[in-house]
Amino acid sequence: MNPHRLLSPLTLVHAAAGVLATLSLAVTLWSGLDERGVALAFGVLVTVGELTGWTGARAREAAPLAAAGALSYALLGADAGQPTRHGVFQVVAVVLAAALLGSVPHIARGRGPALDHLARRVLTVGFAAVCFQPLCGQGAFREWGGPAYALLLVALLSLTALCDAVLAAALAHSRTRWPFGPLLRDELRALLGIGTAVCATGAVMALAVAVVGLWAVPVFSLPLLLTQLSFRRYAAVRATYRQTITSLARATEIAGYTPAGHARRVAALSLAVGRDLGLSGPDLTVLEYAALMHDIGQLSLVDPVPAGATAVLPQAEQRRIALLGGAVVRQTGVNSQVAAVVERQADPCAEQPVAARIVRAVNAYEEKARDAGPGGPLTALEELRLAGPGEYASEVVEALARVLSRDCLTPAQAG
Repeated sequence: MNPHRLLSPLTLVHAAAGVLATLSLAVTLWSGLDERGVALAFGVLVTVGELTGWTGARAREAAPLAAAGALSYALLGADAGQPTRHGVFQVVAVVLAAALLGSVPHIARGRGPALDHLARRVLTVGFAAVCFQPLCGQGAFREWGGPAYALLLVALLSLTALCDAVLAAALAHSRTRWPFGPLLRDELRALLGIGTAVCATGAVMALAVAVVGLWAVPVFSLPLLLTQLSFRRYAAVRATYRQTITSLARATEIAGYTPAGHARRVAALSLAVGRDLGLSGPDLTVLEYAALMHDIGQLSLVDPVPAGATAVLPQAEQRRIALLGGAVVRQTGVNSQVAAVVERQADPCAEQPVAARIVRAVNAYEEKARDAGPGGPLTALEELRLAGPGEYASEVVEALARVLSRDCLTPAQAG
């Protein structure tokens, strides 16, 4: 077995979460629950948060209400003015049990949360509790005034959110081998959205429960629940939008201009190459949509190009098809950046934006590999490497080789 695989971030994170979860459950079962009413209230909140979360979402946090409730419990130092006594192990045990309970319906439908989700939940809550509970139990925060105490909670929540972002990026990097930097940048950018709402709700809820008691839990969780529903609706709109673009892209296949699945394959491979080159967020969205619609200009042709292979056409004809495709895209109301990428597929390589370079190279690779027989992938990759100066961007071709070496070919074949 590969020793590097054993020490991968994925293995280390899961092992750390497993050890912490096992130890927390054992200690809590041995010593019993302190302040069962408080534990029950926050356990119910986390369970409801997981139940109302959504699986398969592309959002960073699929269950923000559960995350806010868990962090609030980890940073809870008092209940209606009376100091609380629950410690780190009880916090982790309650949150883990509630998260598992809330996941039962999702698991029953075959859409249960990934192990990564639970590992991150355990470790982030454990981190927050370790930073806060021991000092709180020793009375270290009693001398702090209201504003200073609130700022402390916000600072701890912000640090916890940053740690969670690093964990999420490390897990994604370990599973996909995409560059860590862009993945972390995506996670940090997401903190400005739902992450901010989670941290704010966690801090406010902990402060409110400390003053007025458990009545604050349902009152202060309602705004985040409404925000979560809004994000869910937004995610559904985006999914519908993408399905519309995918259906439009299939028009060339239905009309017989391109082979079945060509646009989908080019889009998937373009996304992988884009991630390898460090693209993230909105840039990847533009790249995906442009790759899906890159051949739509062929609908204006009287006679279809054999097998839709535009890479073998004269440069002037490629340019004409690209401009026609861009004009069609603009008529659909899709982001103008997508139209610009489609229009510039046939421009000189040095003048193209990165997305257009990627679509051009991946489209050519897919067409050449499809027609080259059993050794198609290797042959197509070598043709791209040996093409004339400026035909294909060398950094894109090498990124394509790296992607293929991970996903399709052996390293020897791709190298």
